[in-house]
Amino acid sequence: MKITSWNVNGIRAVIKKNFNEHIKQIQPDILCLQETKAQEHEVLTALKDLADTYKIYVNSAQKKGYSGTALLTKTDPVNVYYGINMPEHDNEGRVITAEYDDFYLVNVYAPNAGQGLKRLDYKQKWNEDFQTYVTGLDQQKPVIITGDLNVAHQPIDLKNPKTNYNKTAGYTEVEIQGFKALLKAGFVDTFRYLYPDKVAYTYWSYRFNARARNAGWRIDYFLVSERLLPKVKDVIIHTEIMGSDHCPISLILDI
Repeated sequence: MKITSWNVNGIRAVIKKNFNEHIKQIQPDILCLQETKAQEHEVLTALKDLADTYKIYVNSAQKKGYSGTALLTKTDPVNVYYGINMPEHDNEGRVITAEYDDFYLVNVYAPNAGQGLKRLDYKQKWNEDFQTYVTGLDQQKPVIITGDLNVAHQPIDLKNPKTNYNKTAGYTEVEIQGFKALLKAGFVDTFRYLYPDKVAYTYWSYRFNARARNAGWRIDYFLVSERLLPKVKDVIIHTEIMGSDHCPISLILDI
């Protein structure tokens, strides 16, 4: 089974940048999208050419043109859930959970701590509540968490760790500790597990010619419950695929 995740930075924009061709090239069984920036009907219209292949689920933010997630799946889930059952978090369309026979798949677009770290306190509360949600699922069956978690975990995960530490959203001690807490709760960063010393990024700012210089961040992940590790065969970072300021990532599972 191949699960692919991609922060598309606007589904209507990425559709115009060979999105459908990229997805046909990757051929995922399940596709998780973040930052769709569109209402449900707009997402479904943008993805209409994939509707014959995939069942499509959408969680849009109440605020138009903001946040949002979508999940496309060839296999019908047992159930699909939207949000994390906490009203203070669930109006931004950040989470879709698809329950399958053998696992839960949680597609997440975590909040950004914001310019000037103005949302850092909110991000800390989000991290705590999201962890409560996924650990609750993990008590029922194994969990796969994928998406843009908006945090680089270790210095190897961003080009300029020293100049960004505690100054830039995504690399503050508060966010790093939130990610570490998720790992301590029983989840494994599959890419780093398989490739402990490999430098690879999933996000590059549109400014400063960052992608051409490979001045990036690894903030898109597949985390899995520890008991799923034997089924993890590979994690692929599709750095060659353009269309967004993020690239897609894929998890290969023996399921």
